[in-house]
Amino acid sequence: MSENKRSFISQLNIFNKDNYSIQEAYDQDCAKTGNFSDNDDLHSTSSSIEAGQQVMTEMDQGKKNLGLFSCIGLICNRMLGTGVFAVSSTIYTLCGSVGLSLIMWAIGAIISICGLYVYMEFGTAIPKNGGEKNYLEAIFRKPKFFITCMYAAYIFFLGWAAGNSVNTAVMFLTAADVEVTRWKQNGLAVAVIGFCFIVNSINVKLGIYIQNVLGIFKVFIVCFISVIGWVALGGGLKNGYKTDNFHNAFEGTQNASAYGVVNALYNVIWSFVGYSNVNYALGEVKNPVRTLRIAGPSAMVFVAIIYIFVNIAYFAVVPKETLISSKLVLAADFLDIVFGKSGRTAAAVFVGLSALGNVMSVIFSQGRIIQQLGREGILPFPNFFATSKPFNSPMVGLFQHFIVCLITIIAPPPGDAYNFIMNLISYPMNIINFCVSGGLIYLHWQHKKGNIEWNPPIKAGMPVIVFFTLCNVYLIVAPYVPPTNGESVYNSLPYWIHCVVAWLIFLIGAIYWAVMFRLIPRIRGYKLDTKDVLGEDGFWRKQIIKVPKDKKDDGDSNSQFDINDKNSVEALEMTSNLGMVTTGYVNGDDSISSKKDSGVVEIATELGTSRGIGSSSSSQEGYNNNHNDDKDPHIIESTTRY
Repeated sequence: MSENKRSFISQLNIFNKDNYSIQEAYDQDCAKTGNFSDNDDLHSTSSSIEAGQQVMTEMDQGKKNLGLFSCIGLICNRMLGTGVFAVSSTIYTLCGSVGLSLIMWAIGAIISICGLYVYMEFGTAIPKNGGEKNYLEAIFRKPKFFITCMYAAYIFFLGWAAGNSVNTAVMFLTAADVEVTRWKQNGLAVAVIGFCFIVNSINVKLGIYIQNVLGIFKVFIVCFISVIGWVALGGGLKNGYKTDNFHNAFEGTQNASAYGVVNALYNVIWSFVGYSNVNYALGEVKNPVRTLRIAGPSAMVFVAIIYIFVNIAYFAVVPKETLISSKLVLAADFLDIVFGKSGRTAAAVFVGLSALGNVMSVIFSQGRIIQQLGREGILPFPNFFATSKPFNSPMVGLFQHFIVCLITIIAPPPGDAYNFIMNLISYPMNIINFCVSGGLIYLHWQHKKGNIEWNPPIKAGMPVIVFFTLCNVYLIVAPYVPPTNGESVYNSLPYWIHCVVAWLIFLIGAIYWAVMFRLIPRIRGYKLDTKDVLGEDGFWRKQIIKVPKDKKDDGDSNSQFDINDKNSVEALEMTSNLGMVTTGYVNGDDSISSKKDSGVVEIATELGTSRGIGSSSSSQEGYNNNHNDDKDPHIIESTTRY
């Protein structure tokens, strides 16, 4: 059955065999023809694409370390941080009732599932490292480099892994019955983020293995808590103990304020952050289309259900008075009631390891985003940030995030300043999600008008995309609603301060763009363009090049493909921005031929200058005549009109 004919619900159904049959069909076809490739990674993406579907990008050919199980682990590890162990108490307090709290968790799950499918649609269209950076660039093409610079500021200046590094430290100190002081907490937190940086830098497979182990452990813990809850509801605890929290479950809802409900939903959605985690490393995923189709819904549906079960368990065991006054984490109070003091110590260990797994997952993804920004030529010293040396990992990107987290952990004093930094990390995410989902609506509209081709292997569907967009509008606007009854998240700072500063961070990116990509080129008499270069590590990167102002601008998007052929025949999956997949073969005589189902495109290259003839509307006047450093006999330059 064609993917574009299958409904959103059928794609969400993890028991639907059609979601798993694509690779099997490809394998059967290979068995019939006897045409098995030695480099299966090269064909893994194309094998998952059905007739009429397109992938809108060149395929990364680097080492593929991530399989299906690892991708499920990446998603679960990112979502199962400390959220469900800690924020349930806060959400209950803000909502005022058990019933409204559970509704907030259900609404958060629905919003997150919609967000998952928005990112899956983009991910199967652009299966490269970088996540939403690539999607924003596909949507907002003009002014060139503008959206990427603002996104780069958002990524570069925020320490995503800092919060759970501190939570890990606090939990481990509590489990060891050591007094939690500011410097003990910060020192151990630095050690935690340092450990995660070193492991992910030196040995990618070891880092993935640790993430998988911690992911399995976290799944066991949340399942264990859920089972205890059901036992309590059935009267199976000692002396038949259970609470009456589910009697008149909506009692107290009338006390909830608009500000409280908004912040409750924020806490729920923050607990689901991570459903797009695989998108940041799609260039390293084996068979990314099939893997996304299975890993995303499987992990998301499991986490959504288990979150509801865990909260039911909390409400079945923990009295309302304790729910409101819980100081450590709710999971500790829960296990303390069930098992006594030993249960509280065990809970601290469990939550600490859970937070550690989250830190491992976050730094894994953030390092790859920084690396991709280097590959795209946006950051200063792009080759430095783009390299995978010396351990075939994004070590520089990981180190950059380590430094930002180090500052975030050590610099601010406790209290408002630290809470401000943590809130500052979450708010811009909603702005990014709005731009991504709103942009996807625009792409569908352009496709419907016949202006572009947009038919990726997985489609979210317009109702899902519109709903996710509207939810993000709400999450952007709602935090400006004034708090009531002393509910502000700060003691002395204005309640809106993190929202305003988030916009200022994007403004820094806009100023960087104006100076580096407009002002300086205008003063020095050149324009900036990009060329696509296939690096030695097998990953595509955009190299920014200088173009003389007097060069005629024909409105096309220019690119170069650096093959590094070493006098041998190499296959390259080349996909134009119109989604037309071609396969080029680079021969020792520097000639290339490539075929498409709908026609033939022949490209000849000599000393880096090429000319395209065919249905892709290609034309080229080589930049190499103007740039001595680009004279490479194994570079294919092509121009594809959007």
